[in-house]
Amino acid sequence: MGRARLAELHGVATSYEPAPGRTVRVPEDTVIAVLAALGVDASTPRSVSEALDRHDRRRRDLLLPPCVVARPGRAPRLSLPEGTVLRVRTEDGAPHAWGPAAGVLRADGPTPDGGLKDAAVALEAAFNGSDGPDGLPPGAHTLTAEAPDGRRAAATLIVAPDRMPLPPVRSHGFLVQLYSLLSARSWGMGDLGDLADLAAWSGRALGAGFLQLNPLHAALPGTPAAPTDPSPYRPSSRRFPDPVHLRVEDVPEYAHLPGVARERVDQLLEAAARLRTSVLRDGALIDRDAVWVLKREALELVRTVPLSPGRRAAYCDFLAERGRSLEDHALWCALAETHGPEWRTWPDGLTDPRSAGTARARGEHLDRVDFHCWLAWLTDVQLAAAQRAACDAGMAVGLVHDLAVGVHPSGADAWALRDVFASGMSIGAPPDAFNSRGQDWGLPPWRPDALAATGYAPYRDLLRGLLRHAGALRIDHVMGLFRLWWVPEGREPAEGCYVRYDAEAMLGVLALEAHRAGAVVVGEDLGTVEPGVREALAARGVLGTSVMWFERDYDGGGPARPLAPEEWRADCLATATTHDLPSTAARLTGDHIELRHRLGLLTRPPAQERAAEAVEVAEWLALLGRLGLLPEGPGDEEAAIKAVHRFLLRTPARMVGVWLPDTVGDRRPQNLPGTWNEYPNWRLPIADARGRAVSLEELVASPRLHALMAEVARLTSPSASPEATPRTRGAGASDRLSP
Repeated sequence: MGRARLAELHGVATSYEPAPGRTVRVPEDTVIAVLAALGVDASTPRSVSEALDRHDRRRRDLLLPPCVVARPGRAPRLSLPEGTVLRVRTEDGAPHAWGPAAGVLRADGPTPDGGLKDAAVALEAAFNGSDGPDGLPPGAHTLTAEAPDGRRAAATLIVAPDRMPLPPVRSHGFLVQLYSLLSARSWGMGDLGDLADLAAWSGRALGAGFLQLNPLHAALPGTPAAPTDPSPYRPSSRRFPDPVHLRVEDVPEYAHLPGVARERVDQLLEAAARLRTSVLRDGALIDRDAVWVLKREALELVRTVPLSPGRRAAYCDFLAERGRSLEDHALWCALAETHGPEWRTWPDGLTDPRSAGTARARGEHLDRVDFHCWLAWLTDVQLAAAQRAACDAGMAVGLVHDLAVGVHPSGADAWALRDVFASGMSIGAPPDAFNSRGQDWGLPPWRPDALAATGYAPYRDLLRGLLRHAGALRIDHVMGLFRLWWVPEGREPAEGCYVRYDAEAMLGVLALEAHRAGAVVVGEDLGTVEPGVREALAARGVLGTSVMWFERDYDGGGPARPLAPEEWRADCLATATTHDLPSTAARLTGDHIELRHRLGLLTRPPAQERAAEAVEVAEWLALLGRLGLLPEGPGDEEAAIKAVHRFLLRTPARMVGVWLPDTVGDRRPQNLPGTWNEYPNWRLPIADARGRAVSLEELVASPRLHALMAEVARLTSPSASPEATPRTRGAGASDRLSP
């Protein structure tokens, strides 16, 4: 019982429910290991007793928690001795005083003299945003408390808006994996110049309102023995984008290269053209390492051109704004060039970013550190240009960036922020009907206690960086704001457990940073979702993700039927597919089953898979026909894809996403979960129905794309918007997916 209570106090679950009415106990060894990762010794009865005593003493002695989160209409619950004086210094340095507090504010009810009520009123006025004379603006402020007995304490005070911003208008847009979109100017993979072109064209010519991207996070550098992991969801850093996405020719200093350097860069351009041709015409896979070898050399030469005074000032501003986060990231990149990307094998002293040895290394690698800072600045500038191109083209939202659920344990963030990551732990998922062993994603989780102790500074910094040039942010596995499945190192995924996060704080920080940026937030809420989570997200203005094939009515009794369009939730991004799922053409034709059969991924005979899939597809096509959305009749693949998107636009969804490969009939998934080398995940260019790679220029000229998007644009116009009543149903069938 003592260990269970200790686990509960630290948010560690000792059981979980894989299905309603079924409870699975977490192994004791797992609970002990997870508590140890949180700095709590629970290995023996004595250590458990001592840990409980320490926790109780800290709670009694604590005047303020390390972080206090408030929003309009929701005052924080604090325990303050009568007469305590509270003061706030806002993030802009302005003082704001309250008190003395009218009474003792306790979580267990009012004091005999009614002090709880009086104190709550005083705090409520202070936390009422800018609505009252005592209101505080949204921000990350500093709260101090001084008790009558002389005790003092300070805490970070997060004052957050109640809701995230919503899209200003209903809109449609493309979902695109940027690396897969090659143009006649690409260096072997899609880049930020291609992104700006796609935004300008789709906004102006097609009336698109947004472009949702794959994560552009910095990847772990490859080595001759271990190529770069192409997955954008296993990055070295989520705080900075990868310079492999740079368009070298768009760097202003490129135009001023002197003779010899110009000749060498021209040679590199010719090599890049060969790479591009091999992908677009010869069927080669995208090779980001080969692309980066060429770009890095070209950028080294471009860097020899001095910055103009204005450019130098802009660079200095960027350095000052990004501060230590950028310095740490650039230093890790410099040290990785010398010692390899696995920081845990670096020489003694360098594994600690704050050690004296690391400080000396910073001085010894100043030029390389500056090079990587400069790359981060160039990438930031080109991302800003892409978002500006989207807005200039009339997009209501613009770029929708993607936040991966975690980082590579060997990467820059895990090194620089090692104190806020749980050592020896990995994020994953428990066993379910589709994966009996569970999943281990190999990504270290945030420590909830360490995040709170920092006032959520690393999380705030991460969000602020991602939202610099974004109209919206997609959060992968958004349920991780509430809890994550931790797997101890060396154990099977099934031997993990859930660890809970302070969802009020995580959502409060998210709302604050989204408010600052004026950005929409889209949560990827597919998979196993804890009861109440979708409702909590919707209440804060986080849009969900609804994939058509999984939207079924499970409440009507009997077999789950496809969910009628008017029954879908309005607060979502609706789409036909995602990067982890079959394309719409593959779904309609059954090609994805043949692919999984060839790779040995089916869990039942192919004939059974085909029959089950045919029934599901037939049910949807029948509904499309009854709704009059398939006037061409069944049997025409291109017409069926149009009908699918007509259906999505009949729902009340605020955002409707079109998977860009669907516009040309691509049958190949960009990622096939459960595979590694068996399938070229994250390395395929967009292709047509025959599997032939399609360039950006060919996409723009595609009659098939224009026919589909003409339907989409017509049905997204204000006069065509459905008058459906917003519902909170939907997304139920997506519970079938593993996280």
